[in-house]
Amino acid sequence: MEMSYQLRTLRKKREVDSIIRDTIDKLLVLRFGRSSNPLCLQLDDILSKSAREVSKFATIALVDIDSEDIQVYVKYFDITLIPSTVFFFNAHHMKMDSGSADHTKWVGAFHEKQDFIDVVEAIYRGAMKGKLIVSCPLPPEQIPKFQLLYKDV
Repeated sequence: MEMSYQLRTLRKKREVDSIIRDTIDKLLVLRFGRSSNPLCLQLDDILSKSAREVSKFATIALVDIDSEDIQVYVKYFDITLIPSTVFFFNAHHMKMDSGSADHTKWVGAFHEKQDFIDVVEAIYRGAMKGKLIVSCPLPPEQIPKFQLLYKDV
């Protein structure tokens, strides 16, 4: 029986600032999205089921993109598709090369729990070696494909 953990939802810029600042020697996983979105719910299910397994080296939180106070982060990370997941280590934004043009975040859900755990482990291991970008450990067919939308600013 898999345990699902209640993940913390951040709705204030201050909360996001402090979790980024205060998460030390662990990977911080921030899921940007909305709880009413089916794909976000699918991802949240995977995140909550993985939370305990990765708890020694990762902290997971949800960020509500509809929150007025969060828009500065939505713009900063260029969140145009949800869910989008951003990773930090000791307040450094961690990037991952998964073969797409965007290395700054993971867009979409994960196919399964193990995929998420593999990604978190790979980024954590890279971070421990001082890397700011790591290669995605998943095979290409396990990586969601999104056409990158360029919005007129």
